[in-house]
Amino acid sequence: MRIEGYEDLGGPLVAGEPLTARPGFWSNQLLGLCARGPGGEPEWFGDDGADADAMSDVLWNPEGRPVFRVPLANGHGIAVIYRNIVGDYGIDYVATCPGGHHAQQFATWEGDLVGDTVTWPELVRIAADTPSAPADGFTDPAARLLLLLPLLRDPAPPTEASTYLTTVLITAGAPQHTAPATAGHLLDHASAAVWHDPTWPSPLSGGTSPVRPTGSGLLTRLGVIPVVPTRDRA
Repeated sequence: MRIEGYEDLGGPLVAGEPLTARPGFWSNQLLGLCARGPGGEPEWFGDDGADADAMSDVLWNPEGRPVFRVPLANGHGIAVIYRNIVGDYGIDYVATCPGGHHAQQFATWEGDLVGDTVTWPELVRIAADTPSAPADGFTDPAARLLLLLPLLRDPAPPTEASTYLTTVLITAGAPQHTAPATAGHLLDHASAAVWHDPTWPSPLSGGTSPVRPTGSGLLTRLGVIPVVPTRDRA
C-alpha cells in the first residue's frame, strides 16, 4: 500500500482494518484517552492485559505500519497510520483525496494530540458519511467514530453524546455495565483539552500550539458540508 504525499519511511504500509476484530485493539486505540481517570484498564473495552499486550506488539511492529482507512462519500478520506518507526513512534492522521493524490497529514498523536480537531457533531458527521459504492476501509459508522475519537475536542458535547458513545462502545465489545463510565471518561478527555488562540500557528507548520481549536476546518478540506451544532443555531 502507498499513500502519495505521506512520508515514506520505515516499514511498508499495510491494511490494518482486520485488526479491529481482534481482542486488544480498542483498548490500545482508546485507553490513552482515559488517562485522566483513575484505574483505566483494558477491561473497560472488553479486553484483558494479555490481549492488549499482544495487540500492542502487532501495532508497533516496525516491519509494517498498519493503516486504518475511513472513506468518505465524495472520494476523500482519512487514514489513521501507526507510525511504528524505531525512535519515532506515533499515530498519524492523514487526509486523502480521490485518486490517491496529495495526501496531507493534519494531526498526530504522541501521548496527546497535535494538529486539527473536530467537535462532536463533526465527528458524527464524518462517521456517517459512508460511500455508496464499495471502498477500501471502514464503512461501519460505529467503528469509524471510535477510530477517529482521539480527534475529538469539544468543551460542551451535546447531552446525547454520552448515550450514543455508550452504545457504540458496547457494539465494539465493551461490557454493558462499564460502558457508560468509559464513555464518560472519553468525553471528559475531549472536553478538558487546553484551548488556544486560533491565530496561533499549528506545530505541523513549525508553530508551537498543541492543538487547533475545534471547528478547525477539517470537514471543509475533506469536501464534507460542515455541521452547525444545534446549540449555535439561531
